[in-house]
Amino acid sequence: MTSQTVTKLDRVPRQRVDKFAERRAELAEAALQTLSELGYARTSLREIAQNSEFTHGVLHYYFSDKVDLILCSVRQYKTRCVTRYDQITADADSYDALMTGFVTVLAQTMREEAHMHRLWYDIRSQTLFETAFRADVAELDKSLENMIWRIMCRFAELTGEPQTLPPPVIYAMIDGLFQQCLLKHLSGDAQAIAQMQADVRLVLSKITRNPDATAEV
Repeated sequence: MTSQTVTKLDRVPRQRVDKFAERRAELAEAALQTLSELGYARTSLREIAQNSEFTHGVLHYYFSDKVDLILCSVRQYKTRCVTRYDQITADADSYDALMTGFVTVLAQTMREEAHMHRLWYDIRSQTLFETAFRADVAELDKSLENMIWRIMCRFAELTGEPQTLPPPVIYAMIDGLFQQCLLKHLSGDAQAIAQMQADVRLVLSKITRNPDATAEV
């Protein structure tokens, strides 16, 4: 057996694993709409199959149960969310640009993807009861906290003022305002998003210690 043959054989399992992962990602993405509409309690693999082009058997082959599918779907969505904010952080060359970019994306994602965020908070609340969710949700929550912290570190670079609050505290404030807005927005409050933007500006102007920042949207 030549070294080339050995190399080819070594590649086969990896290729199969990659294709399996790609297929899982495709199915998880397709399931997001049904999951966001029905939520955790009312969703099953069979229900997802009935609302998609995939059979129950296909879903069951790639996912052990609905927890596996839901976590895969939510992870993919939240990964995309983090990327959006990281791009803003990288592009901002001034305090105002960073602030405006941040609150603009917060508003945009609320308007366009409220049901996806509702699914996330639904799953996060399930960790109080479902131990199967806890490790993955904690990891995802930490990635969002880290994302907010990267934004805060960029604010510190732009103002020359170090951050004085720890990352979990800042994340809790921003996440709390976002969740509060989500509840109001889904209830039909037309002013909820604008109010969230104003509140986020106010909070960030206080903790970044920028005297020129205002709370206006």
